[in-house]
Amino acid sequence: MATILGDEIDVLAKAKRALGDGYVPSDSEEYMSEPQLDYYRRLLLEWKKLILSAAQDTLQQLQDGPIREPDLNDRASSETDWGIELRTRDRQRKLITKIDSALRRIEEGEYGYCEVTGEPIGLGRLSARPIATMTVEAQEAHERREKISRDD
Repeated sequence: MATILGDEIDVLAKAKRALGDGYVPSDSEEYMSEPQLDYYRRLLLEWKKLILSAAQDTLQQLQDGPIREPDLNDRASSETDWGIELRTRDRQRKLITKIDSALRRIEEGEYGYCEVTGEPIGLGRLSARPIATMTVEAQEAHERREKISRDD
């Protein structure tokens, strides 16, 4: 069974393939130029569409009927699988909120810049994580502070 993060990466890769125009943002262009913003806007919209489609499929399967496994072990296994599926959908529901936030930042001209430092996040990071709001350094510092807070 694939991991939740693995599923997220697979869906993002599928969204990138669905764009199909061959354009990839490049460091040789002006940072957050119109073609780059358009690319990320389309990527985020496609990613969201794929997530919503998967959620609709899950909902349809749930509506098709309850689990009717005669063997208790098979039923327990099916229920565990459904639990994992529903947790995945919940995680993706939260991801949609982050995608919507990224789309809003594109419209407001804030996309691609760290919310902490104001520095460019970088095309490599945005290609790997289009919803990123911080540079790698700012994210690491944030996670260190978070860990220290939990440990106290």
